[in-house]
Amino acid sequence: MKRFLLIALTVVTFSSLHAQRKSEFDTTKKTVVITSAYKPVLKPAAKINFSAATAAPDTSKPYLTYKVPAQNLFFTYQPASLQPLALSMDSTFVWENSNFVKLGVGNYSTPFAQAGLSFGDGKTSLVNVNAKHISQKGSIPFQQYSRSTAEVLGVFSTGTNTEWSGKIGVDRNNQYYYGYRPDTLEYSKDSLRQRFNTLSGMIGLRNKEVNSYGISYAPTLSVNFFNDNRKGKEMNILLNAPLTKTFTGGIGMNVGFTADMTRYNTFHHRDAISNNLYYLSPAVTFKKSTFTLNAGITPSWDNNEFHLLPNFTGLIKVKDANFVLQAGWIGYYQKNTFQSLAAFNPWIAQPASLLNTRITEQFFGFKGSAGSHFTYNARVSNQSYKNVALFTNDFADGKTFVTIYDPTMKALKLQGEVGYTFQERFSLLGGASINRYTGLKDNSKAWGLLPLEVTGSLRWQVLKDLQFKSDLFFWDGPRYVTKELQTARLKGAFDLNAGVEFTVIPKLNLWLQFNNVLNNKYERWNQYQVLGFNVLGGIVYSFSKTTK
Repeated sequence: MKRFLLIALTVVTFSSLHAQRKSEFDTTKKTVVITSAYKPVLKPAAKINFSAATAAPDTSKPYLTYKVPAQNLFFTYQPASLQPLALSMDSTFVWENSNFVKLGVGNYSTPFAQAGLSFGDGKTSLVNVNAKHISQKGSIPFQQYSRSTAEVLGVFSTGTNTEWSGKIGVDRNNQYYYGYRPDTLEYSKDSLRQRFNTLSGMIGLRNKEVNSYGISYAPTLSVNFFNDNRKGKEMNILLNAPLTKTFTGGIGMNVGFTADMTRYNTFHHRDAISNNLYYLSPAVTFKKSTFTLNAGITPSWDNNEFHLLPNFTGLIKVKDANFVLQAGWIGYYQKNTFQSLAAFNPWIAQPASLLNTRITEQFFGFKGSAGSHFTYNARVSNQSYKNVALFTNDFADGKTFVTIYDPTMKALKLQGEVGYTFQERFSLLGGASINRYTGLKDNSKAWGLLPLEVTGSLRWQVLKDLQFKSDLFFWDGPRYVTKELQTARLKGAFDLNAGVEFTVIPKLNLWLQFNNVLNNKYERWNQYQVLGFNVLGGIVYSFSKTTK
């Protein structure tokens, strides 16, 4: 069997090799028939049909206008309101503690001293200390006065969005009743002396930026202690708590509460006199790019008497122009205290009573700017007064003034302001106020109130180390009552002041101040003639401490 299988395998192998050789050497011819030539062709594609006409060429040449603002600083009378934002302190910010001492002398036996100091790093704390003293003695007997003031102000940041502020101040004012008639009367110096002392303090809190709820707040609490040398004492506490809520779309809401409380002691009354004023001030505001509207009411309680006052104001900005129309119907109070009345008329006797003046006003006006430097503001008002304070000489010798209140008075008031400012080098401001008083119930005239008042101010940095300033005051004389109960008017007043300051050496300046240049010895209050031409001069030494 094995032999048989071996022989069969050998035969098959030789047969396969013989067939392979035969195929390699096969020369048989084969014929291939080509029926058509191959031509590669792409499939026809669909074409886009441009049926629209070609756009006409634009031959216009657009004129591009670029408004480059002038490099000037504007400080007053701007038509557009600015909403300041809190400054984000930079780590490289340098705070410069500026300090100065100003000394001088002048005619009328005038010594003058003033000092200002500042402390803090400029980031978390700022403290300013100011002090001032001046005294003068005129040619009329007992025409002399002295005043000393000192004040400390501080601002402290205790968090990322919280700021505290505070102030403490003292004021000491000495003067004499020298306006008695006839001037041959004899008085002792102590009987004519009038001394006012004031101690004041304030504390406040505010958020520097609107918080996540759109709320900003700034409550303040002030306390004043005021007295004279005739057993007159007064304490005043003022709490003011405004709050603003901002919504989307330029809508906001203001809610404020004010409590103004006064307790006054005088020799006229054995018991103390209370003069308390409370009011709320809710309002809704709408702010758009071309107009601003404030709509609200002011419910008030004046010594337990309720009065509802209006609070509506509006601003409309003319498109593409720096011109704003303004109108409103508002009501407010003028709080009358012994301190405020003495600040307005320093020759008053102790008032026998305290009544607050309530004012309702309708006004219309406009404001704006022309060019980059000129600004203006004009306004006409129709005012209604309740319990307006007037002042008349006492009928004995006229050296003191009696405070009287008229139940009603109306006033038509025209006021305007213009200004021209060029960077920080030149500033010229002027204002005028015209008042026409009518409708008094118990008095024929508005005793002691000015019918016309004009003011002007000039600040000019002539050179880097040379500064010039000037102030102008003009008013028409107010009405007063003579001893014979006749109506009279004081002469008009014109007062021009000028001053100059220049650098002598670094940190040391010389200054000169000229007051009442035209030597106009006018009377603001009847029988009280002001000082004539007077000049003061001295030095200013400035020093600073720079910290990072």
